[in-house]
Amino acid sequence: MVRQKEPRPRSLYVCGECGGRFPKWAGQCSDCGAWNSLQEELAPSPEGGGKGRFGGFAGAGQGGRIQTLGEIEPEATERWSTGVGELDRVLGGGLVQGSVVLLGGDPGIGKSTLLLQCLCQLSRHSPSLYVTGEESPHQVSLRSRRLGLEAAQVRLLPETSVERILAAATAERPRVMVIDSVQTLYTELLQSAPGSVSQVRECSAQLVRFAKLTDTSVFLVGHVTKEGALAGPRVLEHMVDTVLYFEGESGSQIRLVRAVKNRFGAVNELGVFAMTDQGLREVRNPSALFLSRRREPVAGSVVMVTREGTRPLLVEVQALVDQSPLANPRRITLGLEQNRLAMLLGVVHRHGGVFMYDQDVYINAVGGVRITETAADMAVLLAVLSSHRDHPLPSDLAVFGEIGLSGEVRPVTNGADRLREAVRQGFRQVCVSADNARKQAVAGLEILPVENVRQLIERFGLSG
Repeated sequence: MVRQKEPRPRSLYVCGECGGRFPKWAGQCSDCGAWNSLQEELAPSPEGGGKGRFGGFAGAGQGGRIQTLGEIEPEATERWSTGVGELDRVLGGGLVQGSVVLLGGDPGIGKSTLLLQCLCQLSRHSPSLYVTGEESPHQVSLRSRRLGLEAAQVRLLPETSVERILAAATAERPRVMVIDSVQTLYTELLQSAPGSVSQVRECSAQLVRFAKLTDTSVFLVGHVTKEGALAGPRVLEHMVDTVLYFEGESGSQIRLVRAVKNRFGAVNELGVFAMTDQGLREVRNPSALFLSRRREPVAGSVVMVTREGTRPLLVEVQALVDQSPLANPRRITLGLEQNRLAMLLGVVHRHGGVFMYDQDVYINAVGGVRITETAADMAVLLAVLSSHRDHPLPSDLAVFGEIGLSGEVRPVTNGADRLREAVRQGFRQVCVSADNARKQAVAGLEILPVENVRQLIERFGLSG
């Protein structure tokens, strides 16, 4: 008896604007008239679509029962170390069983290198699988030898079909699996090319489903667009448990891994690495990277105490103020928000009596770090005034504080941790809001409290 071949699941094209469905792709939606809005999707199967969509894994069609929240007993989240301390910090203390981590970054920044180093550490005590869709096994082997890694236990699979990857993973049963990269994968259920929105969405859905059903921790490597966002559908970031961004300036050895989403830990956590000829090296004291120890104080340079996740961090903020030949002076910032600078210049004009409407103002955060919190206001303002008056500030001074529109200096959170970090890095003076100064004193540190912009200017002799 000849067994009939199962029909291939049909796909259809759905308009992203109006939701219209069509059997074939077209450049324009005939319902709403939108151009290039049709995206390929799987047509719903008569059986419900569970088997076709997730490859028939055990438990794919099982439903859940309704419970009250009080009936559910919380379980302790088991974590294990990846062998890379800075990566553990960004993940919230280690890798969680069954979690899916998306790692994005510019080409050549070190995503594959970091995950290969991680797998070499994990493979010593846990089975692991490295799926490469961009590089050949020979290229991966050359990299591991060049970096001096002990990769004898790392299992390698060169494959781009998500069905064959999941079949191999089901047989191997790895505890950790790396997919490099998700944009190279394709599913046989769709006809579109790898890297398209529909392929990335469908392949990721199958990998996430596999991770949850088998308790396998999965790392997905993602490409980024020229704007710096992860390529592919935005839903990809919602499907995974953790989203990490690999950042770094071209020509610099410093690499930053930042968590922007984490279901098992704090967001905005920061991991700091240095790229060397032996791969990525952890930086235990990142404050030392962002500080330039000069023998003589320099005008326009101020050290601030910022906070990335749970880690206080000292960063040097530099400013350059110069006479502008333009009718509209330049306001340029690197690593800080440009609109925030314009607001601070307006505050110091109104409440400090310092006029810079004919001056170009340039601000830079040393080391390529991005500062997003408002605690940088005082450092930016002092750096601008110091450069404008050509008046250097003390080299052992650190500052932090938020500036309000009415000219007041507002307190910031975790002030005690910031003060302790300043002392640990050798600073002897810290200028803060008066409310932060009322907290417990720190041994070996002189706290300089200020209440408003006028007091701040007068304390350091920047009035003119």
